[in-house]
Amino acid sequence: MHIPDGILPASLCIAGYGATGAATWYSLRQINRDRNPQAQIPKASLLTAAFFVASWIHIPVPPVSVHLVLNGLLGTVLGYYAFPAILIGLFFQAIMFGHGGLTTLGVNAILMGIPALIAYQIFQMRHWFKTQWGNITLSLFAFLAGGIGLGLAAAIFFVLIITTIPGELDVTTEKNAIYGLMLAHIPLMLIEGLFTAMLVIFLNRVKPELIGD
Repeated sequence: MHIPDGILPASLCIAGYGATGAATWYSLRQINRDRNPQAQIPKASLLTAAFFVASWIHIPVPPVSVHLVLNGLLGTVLGYYAFPAILIGLFFQAIMFGHGGLTTLGVNAILMGIPALIAYQIFQMRHWFKTQWGNITLSLFAFLAGGIGLGLAAAIFFVLIITTIPGELDVTTEKNAIYGLMLAHIPLMLIEGLFTAMLVIFLNRVKPELIGD
């Protein structure tokens, strides 16, 4: 899921940093509208750490393996805090693990952070049905937010990579590998959707204020 250095053209990397700057500014502006923005920082820090280590957890999906991303989960639980949390997590993944790269940090933040914000909006749609369906609606929209968040990130990754494969590579082989990798993310969408739903149901039972209004 992480795009490493040297894959994308310089113009796209620069555009990624510009878009990330705009998305970070917008997210921070929304956060500052909260009555007490600092109250959510411990939760955001905890989930940033979870996002940071998630890429080490690989799941075998023959013939390849994929790793957890959790961007949909962060969007579901953190709302607008998710984008800066993902940006910070990606930065430390790049410099400590070599996942992704510093030149592609902006692009990686967009391809994982924007779907996280969309996941948040999907989760908010539960309010349309809250009075009629209760916990069933809560778990359903958490599942959709977790799964779709990852699915959108995989789709953006697919489009960026498939349209910018360097000419010196074996294009057919690279495309087949990318198609296989994308198919492997379908079961991961189900796993992350289920994990997000389970976590949200748990938080709703023990500390409902953590999942917000």
